[in-house]
Amino acid sequence: MTAVALPDFSRRADALEWMDDDGVDLETFRGCLRDLAKVNVATLAYRPTLAFLDHLRQSGRWPAGRPLEVLDVGSGYGDSLRRIDRWARRRGLAVKLTGVDRNHWAGQSAREASDPAQPITWLTGDVFDYAGAPDVILSALFTHHLDDDQLVRFLAFIDQRARLGWLVNDLERSPLAWAGFSLLAAIMRWHPFVRHDGPVSIRRAFKPADWRAYIARGGVSGAFVRRRFPFRLCVSKVRADDV
Repeated sequence: MTAVALPDFSRRADALEWMDDDGVDLETFRGCLRDLAKVNVATLAYRPTLAFLDHLRQSGRWPAGRPLEVLDVGSGYGDSLRRIDRWARRRGLAVKLTGVDRNHWAGQSAREASDPAQPITWLTGDVFDYAGAPDVILSALFTHHLDDDQLVRFLAFIDQRARLGWLVNDLERSPLAWAGFSLLAAIMRWHPFVRHDGPVSIRRAFKPADWRAYIARGGVSGAFVRRRFPFRLCVSKVRADDV
């Protein structure tokens, strides 16, 4: 029996994800996003994001007399922003949420899945064209879609624009995560795109040293890289000069 060779995890892979193909139709893309939301629940993906916002609240950095303005980059199906809205309402906190995604089907899919009464605006376009300066910029499972140069540019951009702070919530590149997700996705019979793209995402993901290099290249100071269970790497910054 021939042994199956593991991919090379010593560096980021340049393999492409199916969902990044601009030719994907709405039904397929929406089906992929729906199952990705299930993946996010199963892998505790929202916890680092909510913990970051709770840190802002408990440290007294939440704005007084107005909603916290949040921009979610690569917002996809919008499940992260809907979860943030629910978290904030349970605590009596006001939020003004915006999701931006370059895929033209993302905003439509997110809008269809959301309550119109929720304080969420969906935008389609390149985040670098976004002219606002929100309190907080978030991204979850977005940065692994970027190449190294784009990622450095993105870090510098969010560091310049976010008034209170920012959080990047993404994957850790690991053969154990790759094998575990591949098995779980097959057992759960998730969407074919998810079964293909999930392992690719892990191979495109990061080690802590990668993030430290990007932070240095982007001229960003005061950012921290932390591991989160399971197989997450989060990079964050909270400004010391509260706004």
